[in-house]
Amino acid sequence: MVIQVCGTGSGVGKSVIVSALCRIFLQDGLRPCPFKAQNMALNSFVTADGKEMGRAQAVQAQAAGLVPCADMNPILLKPMSDRRAQVVVSGIPARNMSVYEYVRYKKTAESIVLSSFRHLSGQYDTMVIEGAGSPAEINLSSHDIVNIRMAMRVHSPVILVGDIDKGGVFAWLSGTLDLLKPEEKKTVKGFIINKFRGDKRLLKPGLDFLERKTGVRVLGVIPYFKDIKIPEEDSVPLEKQAYAERGGGAVDIAVINLPHISNFTDFDPLENEPDVSLRYVGCGDDLGRPDVIIIPGSKSTISDLDYLKKTGMAGRIAEAFERNRDLVLVGVCGGYQMLGRRIYDRKSVESKRRMSGGLGFLPVVTYFDGNKTLAQVSGEEVSTGLKVRGYEIHHGKSVISGKKAAPVFKVGGCRGEGIRFDGAGLEGGRVWGTYIHGLFDSGGFRRDFLNRVRARMGFSSLKPVSQDAENEFDKLAFLVRRNIKMDLLYSIMEAGL
Repeated sequence: MVIQVCGTGSGVGKSVIVSALCRIFLQDGLRPCPFKAQNMALNSFVTADGKEMGRAQAVQAQAAGLVPCADMNPILLKPMSDRRAQVVVSGIPARNMSVYEYVRYKKTAESIVLSSFRHLSGQYDTMVIEGAGSPAEINLSSHDIVNIRMAMRVHSPVILVGDIDKGGVFAWLSGTLDLLKPEEKKTVKGFIINKFRGDKRLLKPGLDFLERKTGVRVLGVIPYFKDIKIPEEDSVPLEKQAYAERGGGAVDIAVINLPHISNFTDFDPLENEPDVSLRYVGCGDDLGRPDVIIIPGSKSTISDLDYLKKTGMAGRIAEAFERNRDLVLVGVCGGYQMLGRRIYDRKSVESKRRMSGGLGFLPVVTYFDGNKTLAQVSGEEVSTGLKVRGYEIHHGKSVISGKKAAPVFKVGGCRGEGIRFDGAGLEGGRVWGTYIHGLFDSGGFRRDFLNRVRARMGFSSLKPVSQDAENEFDKLAFLVRRNIKMDLLYSIMEAGL
């Protein structure tokens, strides 16, 4: 069986619903597998065999009880600017392409996508496909490889999801359907209304009208939730989160929202801690008086470094660091590179600039080259011996150039690569950087890091709190199962196209 989940636009909840369906099908004794032909995202994941894929599909694989593999997301586009992206094909970076170069490449991409789908569908009995953006993007429909054209190629019925929290959901659903070609309309077999707040009885007149007007059944209405910790879609912007309520946690963590921020899901485990107030701070926002500042990863490190300098954010970070002697400054991947003294890009891997001065917090020099490091790693923090796991996705190598700095982690590749040191730190851990994404998923290290910050603030330590992803997937599946017509969904899938 196969089903595709499309949306009326980005951010309506497609990724989360696919995760829910994968877990429901697993609970029902099926062997589900997620699939997204093409993902445009800067949140990526590295598989056990050193391939790169969208982070959302890795989460969906976990919901399905599977080990993530690159076939689940055969084409990954990592934007470097508004008109250019790195194209990752079957987990391997191909080359940087302009928009028009990629459009010309799409015929090749489509054959790769279909090959990956056939490979997976031969192993699993239920394929759950995620669309991208909206299937009614008229300018893209002639060369679509991810939405309804993909569904038609693999004979998949389509479920269309709309976000009622944004308003206008009936117009979105009906209007999306109206813009589809007659043969495309026939693939849409059901609607899901997502993120509803209130009494569902008030929706009934609208639901009845929608079904009469379109001839498409409403499978269900899923409530808005805040208590289930599942990552959002990769493309969801963080601007709105800069102003979101983060609770009254004792530890105030400010993550700098870079123009090309990548892998911001690294910080979800921190955000989910009960004593943490985590916020994303743009260069036009008030930095405030945080206890921790994190400079995250970036797809365009030198460009984002220039942006920090030009907007004055670099100066504000330095001022906060000098003013508050208890403040901890952390850099992850591109953020680690920015914390150093200099970045050399002599082969123009990311920029036409051959050299750029860093922020100067760490005695580190970074050299970019054409090779991209893609690896899962495990090891320990040098100072404490605490175990850590994660993955690396970066161009270049950073070298410690001062005697006072020391490596932060000792790691080895999960495929048997030798032991090596990672990162650099100064001032007893007051400023440090690392290449390890997913570092804060390691619960013991995460709590110890926060307790060290609490000690600087004069607070007592707290015990670790379990963040059980399996429990969160089960909670999500229970919520979605209770609020959609599963019998109708199974009938749609069994009938196919």
